[in-house]
Amino acid sequence: MKNTALTATHEALGAKMVPFAGYNMPVQYDGVNVEHEAVRTGVGVFDVSHMGEFLIEGPHALDLIQKVCSNDASKLTIGKAQYSCLPNDDGGIVDDLIVYRVKDETYLLVVNASNIEKDWNWISSKNDIGAEMRDLSESYSLLAIQGPKAVEAMQSLSSHDLSEIKFYNFVVGDFAGIEHVIISATGYTGSGGFEIYCKNDEVKQIWDKVVDAGAKPIGLAARDTLRLEMGYCLYGNDIDDTTSPIEAGLGWITKFSKDFTNSEALEDEKRRGPERKLVAFELDDRGIPRQGYDIVDSSGKTIGNVTSGTMSPSLGKGIGLGYVPIIFSKVDSKINIQIRKNAVPATVVKLPFYKG
Repeated sequence: MKNTALTATHEALGAKMVPFAGYNMPVQYDGVNVEHEAVRTGVGVFDVSHMGEFLIEGPHALDLIQKVCSNDASKLTIGKAQYSCLPNDDGGIVDDLIVYRVKDETYLLVVNASNIEKDWNWISSKNDIGAEMRDLSESYSLLAIQGPKAVEAMQSLSSHDLSEIKFYNFVVGDFAGIEHVIISATGYTGSGGFEIYCKNDEVKQIWDKVVDAGAKPIGLAARDTLRLEMGYCLYGNDIDDTTSPIEAGLGWITKFSKDFTNSEALEDEKRRGPERKLVAFELDDRGIPRQGYDIVDSSGKTIGNVTSGTMSPSLGKGIGLGYVPIIFSKVDSKINIQIRKNAVPATVVKLPFYKG
């Protein structure tokens, strides 16, 4: 089990630690609902240093990224970031990721913790054009400072005007007394804020100053409820090697203006229309949908399964995502979630669940 540079800090704070993606990670401190509410209404800080970071450099860097990523990275200017995915050769997804353009010929790829080795091997296997690749995952830490009060609470820690950093933009500058960190207006909660990339030996100082400035430490359990209320996909749940970006609702990051891995087949799928689709649903009655529960029709026939589900702290009702045949995918369609012996009625809704 790997530790992040902040594991001892989390333990000293009394965090409940769990194994996650091969790392010893804090799942909660004071309780999921309290932490969830702190991010929705104030500001919280997550240690997400388990995420992977790859540096792709040189004159062929963009060519490699264009080849392996579904989105069009040629649109990126220095200081901009982009959500994308790595399609596989069989219609599925190797991983989802964020691409940052740091310099003219330098890109940072941020990948999921559980897929670091898999993604590295995949991108390397496609790199027959001589792009320079470096895996920085073991050397770098990542904090997510999230919530509507993030700018106000953190402004005293940087000479940059944090309110000027637009969504999916970033600056390289000073933060919490450390020079040359990436301050990125990205995050997976839907409540605004920043992500801070720094070296492992710098993160403790930044964490302490961020907490002193008013951010509440938040665990991975609240991170999951926050992202699910926005309908953001979680790799391993809602997308994986068997789900296509088209059926997962990620057509908006799948750009057929260029060639990329399996682009022909995916374009054909988009033209034909997928047979199933990832939908969002709310339970009409009491209950909590969980990953793996069957989705059934009115006659009790299984038509799909729940990929992510929870009791929404903001809405006070059961919400979830799952794949269903196209006929059941329209908003207001009626489905049922099999929770133990009960088929609990649910309604397909438009994302996000949480409107803010």
